[in-house]
Amino acid sequence: MSIPEPNATQVQLPNREELIALADAYGVAHEFWQINGICHQVPDTTLAKVLGAMGADVSSRESVRNAEKAYRDRYWRRILPPCTVMREDRLGAIQVHVPHGAHVQVWVELEEDEKAHKPGRHALTPSTHCAPVTIACEQIDDFTQAREIDGELIGQASFQIPRDIPLGYHTLCARVAPADSAHVIADRAHLIVVPARMRDERLEQSRSWGMMAQLYSVRSKESWGLGDLHDLAQMACTFGKDHADFLLINPLHAGEPVGHMQPSPYLPVSRRFFNPIYIRPEDIPEYKNVSEYGKEQIRALAQPLRAMNTSADLLDRDAVWEAKRQALEIIYSSGRTPERVMQFVRFRKREGQGLDNFALWCALQEKNGGLLSAGLAPLGSPDIEQAREELADRIDFWAWLQWVIDEQLTNAQQAALNAGMSYGICHDLAVGVHPQGADVWALAQAFAPGMNVGAPPDFYNQQGQDWSQPPFNPRALEEMGYVPVRDLARTIMRHAGALRLDHVMGLFRLYWIPQGNSADDGTYVYFNYEAMLGIVLLEAQRAHAIVIGEDLGTVDPWIHDELRDRGVLGTSVFWFEKQDGQWPKEPSFYREDVLATVDTHDLPPAAGYWKGSHVQLRHQLGLLTEPAQEVQAQAARERDYVMRRLKEHGLISDTATQEEIIEAIHAYICCTPSRLIGVSLTDAVGEERTQNQPGTDQEYPNWRIPLGDSSGACVLVEDIAENERYVAIVNAVNTRMG
Repeated sequence: MSIPEPNATQVQLPNREELIALADAYGVAHEFWQINGICHQVPDTTLAKVLGAMGADVSSRESVRNAEKAYRDRYWRRILPPCTVMREDRLGAIQVHVPHGAHVQVWVELEEDEKAHKPGRHALTPSTHCAPVTIACEQIDDFTQAREIDGELIGQASFQIPRDIPLGYHTLCARVAPADSAHVIADRAHLIVVPARMRDERLEQSRSWGMMAQLYSVRSKESWGLGDLHDLAQMACTFGKDHADFLLINPLHAGEPVGHMQPSPYLPVSRRFFNPIYIRPEDIPEYKNVSEYGKEQIRALAQPLRAMNTSADLLDRDAVWEAKRQALEIIYSSGRTPERVMQFVRFRKREGQGLDNFALWCALQEKNGGLLSAGLAPLGSPDIEQAREELADRIDFWAWLQWVIDEQLTNAQQAALNAGMSYGICHDLAVGVHPQGADVWALAQAFAPGMNVGAPPDFYNQQGQDWSQPPFNPRALEEMGYVPVRDLARTIMRHAGALRLDHVMGLFRLYWIPQGNSADDGTYVYFNYEAMLGIVLLEAQRAHAIVIGEDLGTVDPWIHDELRDRGVLGTSVFWFEKQDGQWPKEPSFYREDVLATVDTHDLPPAAGYWKGSHVQLRHQLGLLTEPAQEVQAQAARERDYVMRRLKEHGLISDTATQEEIIEAIHAYICCTPSRLIGVSLTDAVGEERTQNQPGTDQEYPNWRIPLGDSSGACVLVEDIAENERYVAIVNAVNTRMG
């Protein structure tokens, strides 16, 4: 949204004080502290664009004042607030707004899931399949003055939410009988009761360690050129036998269904649904129904891809998916038993309209040749609904793929638990989605138009970062009862023992950049973290999963405290944990409630870091802001400090080899009080190449490096258990973890 020029209109432009008042109401920062300690004042034009994307009219002084008043009066214009989220230990009062003098009744209709029902002394209706359980709310004193809204006097009444309301997604109901009318008014709204804190006996009883892997990069002899869910189960079995309690993997979110597939797992078309490229075709039960000729076709499709499994060449997702999709079409067409048909029907019913819309989007992409959402009519329009009927068979196919991957994810998690892992698979939730993807199209009302998510300038990127991902609109999420957040959290945690939240600060605030602005010309928008975080915790508790937040970088201290108090683990990385700006932090100074690791997927493996190859790579790519010699000298000093610290703790000798140093670094983080210790599979097998080089797109083959050892030779799933480096690091970790 643009502010009109003074000469082009007779309206009076808003001044900064009025914009700030509106921004404060909407949770938009008009200033923020930069990493250099300077308080940055957000330009008026940026504030106007962000507020406009959130639905505010900022075209004049009068419209800004009206928007600010309307926003502050928004709950007075409706009987019930659209969505109320309360912690189980903080159940309080709800404010209801009705014509002054009207009689009002309020009650809670409990979630339909009978496991969530906990009828107490307030129950009005018995639990049956036909009628929901309802619990009455008691009116309490409220002496708030009535207010005139749109010419009508509106009063406020308060009702106490009963203490025995269980965790879950409930419905708040109201019935209003105005004093001067026989007409009864009814209203319904969302009431979500979330855990006060995630408590997990596994975390409280013992510390654990696990492996971290980029699944696509780890192949086996039978892989189709890319790591898949069969490989995931096999890896989990290997690591579980070696006493690992979890396996953290990259996001498995859905990618483009046709055409070129984006390599980055952090720029998906949907965060709720999964990428069928990870399916192992031969593991589908219907594979046994395929004719011998069909199986020959499938083997012919797999053969050239399997020949690539021992190659060090870059991974080719497009070739893999093209062949795999043809194989899946053959299996899909081979028929299902009546029992399997019913299982698929139940799956589609459980996933509901969200799955049907996603499958429709995939079918439309297939029909249109993979143009993403550019030019697609809105969901619900006549053209789209006609396409839904015409493409019913293809919609069924794309929904079937989600059913298949759902089953294989279930099998992988069960294999991990059977192997002795306490948590099993730890999934990763990306911070955003592709701007032309399925989520943005199907949930258009939930996103802020014309906005991208990114990061302001910092020491690592002085121009700031624009991730090209549209943000959720906080106001829209509230109106929708946070259903998009519920759905993606529930789906991803259905097969997880743990969930990592990438850029967990996104539950609290996100840096919005108006499209067309530079990355340094944006501002922060705040979310209702009680709702966002609370829903994640609710779904985690139902899934018996733990939650890990990636809270690296510049994070307000109170956010660290909030995560800790709610039972969410943070993240500590050895290379970032410093004392006096130089020395590796003493193990005893690490936080307890964190996942501690040596590195991350955005850093080179320990072997590459120790050799200084990361500096050389950044120099070659033109990413350094200082002379390469100076940066290499800094890296050498850092290595010297690490060596000296490791010697202080008796972990290495003066003649230690690089391999022994890397083992010692892993032993070092095991000496911390951190609840979880993560070991990167790249470190465990001696890989030197990084999976992702931040600040690059086409300049470096991000997310396309197959797992290899120090010599560059591919390491297959079958090779891991006998890999010399793997055995050494696992022994070092198990020795220190006891």
